[in-house]
Amino acid sequence: MNSHSASAMKIFFRNIHLYLSLVAGLVIAVVCFTGAVLVFEKELEQQFHPKRYRVTPPAADAPRLSVEQMVAAVQAQAGPKANIAGVKIYADPTRTAEISLAGGGPGEKGGKEGREGGKEGRMGRGEGGGQQRAGQAGPGGERGGRGEGQGQKGGKGEKGKGGGGEGGRGPQYFVNPYTGAVVGPYVYRDSFFFTMMALHRGMVGGPVGKLIVGVSTLMFLFIIVTGIVLWWPASNKILKQRLTVKWDASFKRLNHDLHIVLGFYSALFLFIFAFTGLAWSFEWFNNGIFAVTNSDPKGPEAPKSEVVVSGQKLGFDQAYTVARQQVPDALSYAISLPKDSTEALRVMTTSADAAYEGATDELYLDQYTGRPLGKLAFEDRNLGQRVRRTFKPVHTGAIYGTPSKILALIVCVLGVTFPVTGVIMWLNRLKKEKKKLAKKQVATAAA
Repeated sequence: MNSHSASAMKIFFRNIHLYLSLVAGLVIAVVCFTGAVLVFEKELEQQFHPKRYRVTPPAADAPRLSVEQMVAAVQAQAGPKANIAGVKIYADPTRTAEISLAGGGPGEKGGKEGREGGKEGRMGRGEGGGQQRAGQAGPGGERGGRGEGQGQKGGKGEKGKGGGGEGGRGPQYFVNPYTGAVVGPYVYRDSFFFTMMALHRGMVGGPVGKLIVGVSTLMFLFIIVTGIVLWWPASNKILKQRLTVKWDASFKRLNHDLHIVLGFYSALFLFIFAFTGLAWSFEWFNNGIFAVTNSDPKGPEAPKSEVVVSGQKLGFDQAYTVARQQVPDALSYAISLPKDSTEALRVMTTSADAAYEGATDELYLDQYTGRPLGKLAFEDRNLGQRVRRTFKPVHTGAIYGTPSKILALIVCVLGVTFPVTGVIMWLNRLKKEKKKLAKKQVATAAA
């Protein structure tokens, strides 16, 4: 390729990079900022509200209350008509028990966000309960759900706030397993982090807002790729310049280096975060995951309970006892009640050697007899389901714990700066071109 062609190609990519950035830059900055806030959501929530999540055992071997007693304590506060949807019990003696009410229960306002959450559940974004129903609050986990579902009807479940999606999940109560003291209700939709998440995903603007964020994310992928093309050095001397920030340079040069150099170092991570983020914006993207992996979004059919017309249903205590017998070393047991007379009672468990927080297993129990009907280990899910479930921890940086979260936080903060430094570079270039044009006009006039 001759120098003229190379120059024309560079101008072409620069124009793509520039105009896409001008169109999507503000949205990208907001998404990166809110993403940075959400990286340590679980840790910050537990730090700011320690009584909600932690207790001090009265003794090393202090007995815990039964699950039914903890449920009764919640019903005493929420009202006897409170519709208990799920319970989560931790093996950690310092953790509170989490009891979730079905969407629409006391303290739940429902509304537009709830309907949106249910829709997303049907798109396969309910990472908590896998096959949880939209609109039902599952027992979830520490961070409830921003969806790594299997493409069934799962709503959000990761935080234990279950199936109704970010807005549709019911209120949650936290119970001291030794004293029965109740903290709650906690409604995720009313929290600061829900606001950040709604901004992050464009939910504040409804379907149009989500589409804007999705399209901007697609543009961001092209911005990153064209940025790498523009960064690519023509010689080793230029390579050294583009790998090092000259901190003692002028503001113009420093701004240039902050955009070019730091942009290069963060490009791969930003691309991964943006790519995985598409799963929350477009149904076709989720469908594509299962098409590419040649997998069924629904996975194997869950076993059914034996229908007993007048039989008494399994209680939480019995389900918890059977689950501990079947999976004795689990870190947590999230019990989700069946929605009809034939469905199995589900217990979602997290093993100590789980690859990441969302890599959960499911145990199915007959809702009348408590008889184990089968298990679905995470590694037994099909390839598409396992790939889809990795998107959440990769997207949030939680895949390798605290170190990868710190990296995600840094990269997101840098992502906020790039639209700013990029605009400054563009304005400097316009000023430079304006000066050149003025000099040319002066020279022409003098001639």
